[in-house]
Amino acid sequence: MTTKTTPRIAIIGAGPGGLTLARILQTRNIPTTVFERESDPDTRPQGGSLDLHPESGQLALRLAELFEPFQAIARYEDQEGRSFNKHAQVLPAGRPVEESGDRPEIDRTELRKLLLDSLKPGIVHWGYNLSSIRRATDGRHELHFENGVTEIFDLVVGADGTWSHVRPLISNAKPFYTGVTFIEFGLDNVDQDHPALAQLVGHGTMFAKGNNQGLFAQRNSHAHIRVYAGMRIPEGWETKAGFDASNPHTARKWLFDRFADWDQSLQALILESNDHFVVRPLYMLPVGHRWNFHPGVTLLGDAAHLMSPFSGEGANLAMLDAADLANAISTHSTLEEAVRTYEETMFPRAEDAARGAYQGVNRAVAPDAPAHKLVLSKAQGSEQAG
Repeated sequence: MTTKTTPRIAIIGAGPGGLTLARILQTRNIPTTVFERESDPDTRPQGGSLDLHPESGQLALRLAELFEPFQAIARYEDQEGRSFNKHAQVLPAGRPVEESGDRPEIDRTELRKLLLDSLKPGIVHWGYNLSSIRRATDGRHELHFENGVTEIFDLVVGADGTWSHVRPLISNAKPFYTGVTFIEFGLDNVDQDHPALAQLVGHGTMFAKGNNQGLFAQRNSHAHIRVYAGMRIPEGWETKAGFDASNPHTARKWLFDRFADWDQSLQALILESNDHFVVRPLYMLPVGHRWNFHPGVTLLGDAAHLMSPFSGEGANLAMLDAADLANAISTHSTLEEAVRTYEETMFPRAEDAARGAYQGVNRAVAPDAPAHKLVLSKAQGSEQAG
């Protein structure tokens, strides 16, 4: 930027999008401050495996000057895709096929560590939960955090995911339930302890679906397989159904009963699972969500265009958003011009992806689901975060 004074830029959220933005700006000598509500990088698991696309996630890593270290830890061997019906019959559109090799896998935890390690000390402020944001008298924005800290910035970037605290300042849109819930669980040390399931899932992602349900499994690093049992079910169903994720015995039995007419080879994903169950209802923002330009504030990733994981684009879009915003900030003379340029690029791209995700979730978890080829994002994390 060509300004007389260095602008103060705040990034709310230390997910892939927020950290990518901070890293690219750092390579261009533009300082930022990242505020993250979690107390440290290991507060919670970061979720499953991502396949980074050449035109988005990988492009962002190249701009961040991190592509070579990414290649060193990416799993090029885990790009296989398999698709079955509930009888474990291979679907014509999903026969085991090795992909072309241009979308390698990386666990979310490892990607986050790569980005965090690339930032200078002190850029990420841990334990900063944003409580409110308001426009100051000079046109900048004042951030108030639950720990009592108040700071003022020239640009605030909401990269804080599904329930963004920044979004309400510029948009009245709220996430709504897609009608589909995932129950996440997993299998550990699969190659030695669960060889049949390791062979069933293969080296990549396996989809089995039918009758408004699905079992979606993905191989992660360290011989772990992450599984999502998907189902079309009313929001808040847990109390009425008597489902208790904290009781693995009853949770496993409840799930098994839901998939009682499925093939035994697929039921084994449930019966042999570990004891960690998590309920993850899927939310989305309206397709085509956008807002009127608001000086000094913008959004990226799920904060801007939350969608179901059935587009395969979530983390990739967040990182591409970050790359586009960083490019705009570093090449325009004012922050206003930069944000306008970024949003004009991001809005139509996000709308296309969100429309595909909406169609995808309605086709994948449906009575006739086996008739459709499913594309499931490996970016599904601990919570839908940008």
